[in-house]
Amino acid sequence: MATVSVYEAKSQLSRLIADAERGEETIVTRHGRPVARLVPFAVRRAPRVPGRWRGRVDIADDFDDFSVADEHDWYGA
Repeated sequence: MATVSVYEAKSQLSRLIADAERGEETIVTRHGRPVARLVPFAVRRAPRVPGRWRGRVDIADDFDDFSVADEHDWYGA
């Protein structure tokens, strides 16, 4: 984990972002005191659980049917 001053961070931001893209973390300091941490971006998502909606959703037997009346309702033909 690298440590840089605010001045260095401003002048080397592109390099620090490239480092973060490679998974490296950087601590930014002001007067020798840590004030920020530059880390790789990670999307926070709940893990997918297959079947979570089982038993909650009912699909009608005629779901895939598309009648002449449906066509008229959709397209006005």
